[in-house]
Amino acid sequence: MENLMFIFIVFICIIGFFLFMYFVPVGLWITAIFAGVKVTIGELIGMRIRKVPPGVIVNSLITATKAGLQLTTRELETHYLAGGNVPNVIRALISADKANISLSFKQATAIDLAGRDVFEAVQISVNPKVINTPKVAAVAADGIQLIAVARVTVRANIQQLVGGAGEDTILARVGEGIVTSIGSAMSHKEVLANPDKISKLVLSRGLDAGTAFEILSIDIADVDVGANIGAKLQIDQATADLKVAEAKAEERRAMAVAQEQEMIAKAQEARANVIQAEAEIPKAIADAFSKGNLGIMDYYKMQNVQADTEMRQSISGSDKGTNPTK
Repeated sequence: MENLMFIFIVFICIIGFFLFMYFVPVGLWITAIFAGVKVTIGELIGMRIRKVPPGVIVNSLITATKAGLQLTTRELETHYLAGGNVPNVIRALISADKANISLSFKQATAIDLAGRDVFEAVQISVNPKVINTPKVAAVAADGIQLIAVARVTVRANIQQLVGGAGEDTILARVGEGIVTSIGSAMSHKEVLANPDKISKLVLSRGLDAGTAFEILSIDIADVDVGANIGAKLQIDQATADLKVAEAKAEERRAMAVAQEQEMIAKAQEARANVIQAEAEIPKAIADAFSKGNLGIMDYYKMQNVQADTEMRQSISGSDKGTNPTK
């Protein structure tokens, strides 16, 4: 029984020792003292309670102190609790200090919390970055398409990293400038002969305003000749005009056919009216006989006149057919 009690006490002591070492990182405290960083045991215990890794804070503070930066554990811990990357901020501050770039701890933490890589931004500020634009197609005044590719050399603007536009905005503005420059050229040959005019015009427009970068240079890497857009547009316009003319001609033809059909219908209607009127003549003659308004001799005279008229028309028609000189 005594052995079991002894083993239990030893087990409790071991657990207590590890718990003590976890909440009281004595080794880290000793390392900070020898590095010349003032960190108390109470601060380390408080970090554990607030779920802040003491190793990250203390090691970052040691690195900053050795580089000559004056920071406190409270500042680093606050930035960590806000979701920031403390080691990355320390590296950025050291790089900026060595490169004589004005960057305060407040600015660095703001850039880091904004989602940008502050260390990379400092590196780009020291070593400019080259951005290749995609192929930009534009048409000169003579209708020839040109396809250009540019290389944009930029340097990070530390003061504009928070709230400034990114690389996509730079590329869009440069592409717009290339299109404007090529479009204002009277001939594509001018652009091919002097491609530096494009870069000069684009660079003079201040495209880096409101962005997180400063444009150092814009160089045209390649210019290729594309399609003859002007000729294609003329062909398309001619095709469209032809279709319009064909449609108007078809409309006129349809109107002529409709008018012809209308005239035929009117002629048929008139003929029907004549036939109907001729059908009424025998009735009128019969009615005149019955009323005594027409005698037999009058009827025969009318028949003779009609026969004589038909004979004359027949003779006149036969004479015209046999004697074409008349």
